[in-house]
Amino acid sequence: MEEQVVATVRLDVQPIDVNFSLKDRIYDALKETIASINIYEGEGEPRLDERQLSEDLGVSRTPVREALARLEQEGLVRIAPRRGVFVARKTKLEILEMITVWAALESMAARLITQHATDDEIASLRDMFATVENDRLQANIDEYSGLNIRFHQAILKLSKSGLLVAMTETLFIHMRSIRARTIGEEDRVQRSIIDHMNIIEALEARDSDLAERLSREHTLGLAAHVEKNVNYLD
Repeated sequence: MEEQVVATVRLDVQPIDVNFSLKDRIYDALKETIASINIYEGEGEPRLDERQLSEDLGVSRTPVREALARLEQEGLVRIAPRRGVFVARKTKLEILEMITVWAALESMAARLITQHATDDEIASLRDMFATVENDRLQANIDEYSGLNIRFHQAILKLSKSGLLVAMTETLFIHMRSIRARTIGEEDRVQRSIIDHMNIIEALEARDSDLAERLSREHTLGLAAHVEKNVNYLD
């Protein structure tokens, strides 16, 4: 299959304060910025300009290359000799595998919430959906994409498992992008909001088994949608 590559993208990075660990700061800045873009929007892998990154960060190209090498090891970028650096897009099969792993980890996070989170912390999940009335979303798809992502971030955080959060850090970047790309397809907005409300009710009731099952089924629903409808990653 002939590889498609889109135009070079310019990451919105800020100059680095050299008073801190330079290598780590560059790595963190690039990873955070890559996490903020929609990797699966459009066709082909977004191309990065190493020289432009160096100028935007206010550093030489050597530490930028080192940071990109670290990101390549994590599977976030792909360095192609004589062609450049690209934000890595996973294949459809890889995405499906990632969603399956995510379902296992996030459902465990939901179980841990019922055991360790306070009532106020769980209530904060419901507060996120202030624009929802009678299970009907009163926001546009773009707004809900961000809300959807924040909900899943909160589930991980409220598990109070630092190891679980660390294990899902890189995985979440791809999950975030595929969720943002697919949320407007078919009737996923309405189905997703109902799923979220049901998960919150199970958490409020401290029903560990139900919260875990609903969270897992919600994520596997995304897998079913990707399997059926996502052809742009084949």
